[in-house]
Amino acid sequence: MNLDSSNILITGGTGSFGKNFVSRVLEAYKLERLIVYSRDELKQFQLRQQFPVSEFPNLRMFIGDVRDRERISRVMDGVDFVVHAAALKQIPTAEINPLEAIKTNVLGAANVIDAAFDQNVKKVVALSTDKAANPINLYGATKLCADKLFVAANGAGLRETRFSVVRYGNVVGSRGSVIPYFLAQRATGRLTITDPRMTRFLITLNQGVDFVLKCLDMMLGGEIFVPKIPSVRVMQLAEVIAPECEHQIIGIRPGEKLHETMVPEDDARLTIEFEDHYVIQPTHSFWNPKNFLEDQSGRPCPDGFRYGSDTNTWWLTDGEIEELVQNVEPEIGGYDLPSAVEPRFIVGG
Repeated sequence: MNLDSSNILITGGTGSFGKNFVSRVLEAYKLERLIVYSRDELKQFQLRQQFPVSEFPNLRMFIGDVRDRERISRVMDGVDFVVHAAALKQIPTAEINPLEAIKTNVLGAANVIDAAFDQNVKKVVALSTDKAANPINLYGATKLCADKLFVAANGAGLRETRFSVVRYGNVVGSRGSVIPYFLAQRATGRLTITDPRMTRFLITLNQGVDFVLKCLDMMLGGEIFVPKIPSVRVMQLAEVIAPECEHQIIGIRPGEKLHETMVPEDDARLTIEFEDHYVIQPTHSFWNPKNFLEDQSGRPCPDGFRYGSDTNTWWLTDGEIEELVQNVEPEIGGYDLPSAVEPRFIVGG
């Protein structure tokens, strides 16, 4: 998809995904405007230092919150495409502050949808997470609700705005994720392990950005796109990152699963498999399944199919993990690691 001369807005544009998205898009396309919308003035200042006005006059930054419908609508004026990456993502934080997570992840999503309609945006891609598939924690539940809002918005019949969702797993090196956490713990000689049986999907930031751009191109509106990505075992990660360290098993925290799922069994009948991704089709009346079924490269998934981190056929090798870890910085701060330390094996999108 050629995005030259277009206007793109990214919410949460100073987060891990957002910064990578900004860098990749500015390098690849001659945009009219790339608008970063986020709450953190320090992160916006740091991003502007990386992309100074003198060299990147088409990069615009606005302070704001997706909770503020009037503000997001004003900033979206003249925008062609929206990538919605803003969210409260920390699982324990959402469990303790449930209404705050709902305000950002659910009501914020509704504000993005309303603003996109009001400003006649062409396409909106919303980032989701594997935690939204059969959720057991509030973060996952809020993201599932947001997914439903974006899918259902296509049936509103308002203008030509189209909405789709991208769902993927844990992002390598993102804030709060396990690899920088283990790297920081390594110096102490001890890693805290939630459960040795645990598995997760892993995706790099570059892969996540590439997949979002691909989906922005091929979306019809209403799909949930799921990339085919590798799985990893938490014990394998620990052994590769810090083979010299002892392990302390501290148990799964509230709201956490042993394994993650991106296509639940209940969605198998709606899912089309392609070479490098799956598409979960909506059940709404606006959807015409022939649009995907007629594509000879895709085939319906069988009843009972489940795409889970434990049943995946693609697993990272020790060498591949070592390569991924090379460019990840330790997460700094507070790693004296008492026995009550809160483990984190967390979010992708």
